[in-house]
Amino acid sequence: MELSKLIEGLPVIDIKGAIKKDITRVVYDSRRAVPGSLFVCIDGFKTDGHRFSQSAADNGASSFLVEKDITVFADATVIKVPDTRYALAHVSAAFFGHPSDRLDLIGVTGTKGKTTTTHMIKSILEQTGQTVGLIGTVENSIGSEKIPAQRTTPESYDLQELFDKMADKGADSVVMEVSSQGLKLSRVDASHFKIGVFTNFSKDHIGANEHTDMEDYLISKLKLFKMADRGLVNIDSPYSGRILQESKCPCLTFGIENRADITADNITSYADKVRFNVHTPWFSRTVEVSVPGRFTVYNALAAIGVAGMMNVDPIHIENGLKNIHVPGRAEIVPTPGKPYTVMIDYAHTPDSLENILKTIKDFVPNRLISVFGCGGDRDRGKRPEMGKISGEIADLTIITSDNPRTEDPAGIIKDIEQGIKLTDGQYIIIQDRTEAIRYAMSNAQKGDIILLAGKGHETYQIFRDKTIHYDEREIVREILEELE
Repeated sequence: MELSKLIEGLPVIDIKGAIKKDITRVVYDSRRAVPGSLFVCIDGFKTDGHRFSQSAADNGASSFLVEKDITVFADATVIKVPDTRYALAHVSAAFFGHPSDRLDLIGVTGTKGKTTTTHMIKSILEQTGQTVGLIGTVENSIGSEKIPAQRTTPESYDLQELFDKMADKGADSVVMEVSSQGLKLSRVDASHFKIGVFTNFSKDHIGANEHTDMEDYLISKLKLFKMADRGLVNIDSPYSGRILQESKCPCLTFGIENRADITADNITSYADKVRFNVHTPWFSRTVEVSVPGRFTVYNALAAIGVAGMMNVDPIHIENGLKNIHVPGRAEIVPTPGKPYTVMIDYAHTPDSLENILKTIKDFVPNRLISVFGCGGDRDRGKRPEMGKISGEIADLTIITSDNPRTEDPAGIIKDIEQGIKLTDGQYIIIQDRTEAIRYAMSNAQKGDIILLAGKGHETYQIFRDKTIHYDEREIVREILEELE
């Protein structure tokens, strides 16, 4: 595509060189440059792409989008813009022919519930016979084809390329998790969202490389509702008023506690499902979801709201929710022959840990054993909160390691212990996560439920100097074999 067409509509500060030239590829990594590439210099958290402009030129890049002045060979075209992250999204969408315009794009944002809600929407839409693309934390997929996910919301070029691939493969709709980082860093800019969904909002992702404070976090979430054609907002969130007030699109609401467009009553939770009556502007009926808990009802209401806005027949909604499976969300790990249950859940914030523990507590036949840790290089303030929550709800807490990253695992555990000491809850500390799981399973009694919280769908563990393969499903199976 001609460079002049790619930059059409971009705010430009200065242009040096010719723009009537063909661009063979758009790249933001100098190592991927080829002859005729447009290299977009991104000033990132860890490194500045402007430093690699000469490397990109050596690999064949002939044009550059920059925020800062650079020096490259004489025939290069250098276009200076205020924000190269936004520019990358803009030119990437243009390069692939604005592929989101060929899809019904649904974006789901919020602190919790994004993964479950997107899987529910995908399941419902597939019941109608649609081919549905999914982009999110656990995986990216096109129908039954799985594509490993590197981050919740891909970089803008990769995202537009993915949209293009999904459209070419016949996708009718794409449902995606839209992270606050993805919004803040312009990864979803130049994407056309038919529907934006707000699940909830609570303290998370506050840190040096994430959001400076809660206001920055919320402002990032708000961006989705300035981009979407229509919105769907959880009215029970204390932040819903702000979302509704500042959104640029008409919004419907969902909730349980407050008056809403889509709401639920007669909620009955079981060990393996939840049943409730749903009332919408389009229909009322009883639905059943194969994931337990009150928080599941909120996720289901969001999915039902999206489906209703897309004129989906209620029978497809009912069938799509009945047998939903979301990896790492209230996931039961088979323990054949054992009198106890092992459940894996991604709960890694105070709210999510409290939700899953309270849900299990409602139906656990005997004891609830909580095994969890907290991630390193993340908000330290939530660690004692989570310790206190587990101490108050679980019958036994085993404090262990999660993804310590560059921090000392023992230090993280001490932070958690400060909170649990404020309770009368019984707890022990076993730093090695596998040993913690082994202890829980070895000492479990009939009717106990062991919750392994924090890792969920993850199949790795991150340490200061390495990342190792770590799948808790495999760990549980190996321990079961040892215990035979």
